[in-house]
Amino acid sequence: MKITRAVVPSLFTTLNAFCGFMSLMHASRGQIELAAWFIILAAVFDSLDGVMARITRSSSQFGVELDSLADVVSFGAAPSLLVYQAHLHTLGNLGIVISAMPLVFGAIRLARFNVQLVGYDKDYFKGLPIPFQAIVVCAFLLHYYTEGAGLQGMSKVVLSPLVAGLSLLMVSRIRYETLPRFTSRDLRTHPWRAISLSAAAVAVIISEGQYLFGVLLFFICFGMVKSAIQWLVRTIRHIDRDAEEESEASSIDI
Repeated sequence: MKITRAVVPSLFTTLNAFCGFMSLMHASRGQIELAAWFIILAAVFDSLDGVMARITRSSSQFGVELDSLADVVSFGAAPSLLVYQAHLHTLGNLGIVISAMPLVFGAIRLARFNVQLVGYDKDYFKGLPIPFQAIVVCAFLLHYYTEGAGLQGMSKVVLSPLVAGLSLLMVSRIRYETLPRFTSRDLRTHPWRAISLSAAAVAVIISEGQYLFGVLLFFICFGMVKSAIQWLVRTIRHIDRDAEEESEASSIDI
């Protein structure tokens, strides 16, 4: 067996999948907070495998496929079981359907990403990335869930629409920017990405994690608002262009 440098990023991808399995195991035992932390750890390894692939220059189609399979486990199946065990099991069949949405829509999102992938470097994602969806769910549970008492008050009501909304955003056409790489070229091209990420990290650290869910929710809403504005601008330009064409056609007829 030939050992190549491609083993390095694949090792981090494997650790991602292992963390997903650990999350499933702890969620099945009702250890919600520990299961959520393993999903977040899986997201750390998921980001590191991309970094290592760029450092070792070993990006490959095999790595893309392996990463997608690991993501289905860690950010699809694990969050689905997590929310079901945390509260949605109390909703009967409706709870089962909503709980399955991160897994089902996450798998669809990854399949669409793989067939549309052109090159390994990208400036944005079409649809909410599946790790981001999983981290938002974990941040919500870590903030509002209490071992022994579970979710209380409005957090019970919010969980279902939150899970459903995040799942639908994964298969939407809304563009979400990729994380900055903090290289000189990327900092010159997209300086605000690094500034916003640094500010968010500082806010989360200062608050000792209390602001994590709010910060993530802000970035999701910002992507939605930005996409809505871009759609509105394109629509206005299209209407103006059609009006100009009609005006030119009328002048020619005259």
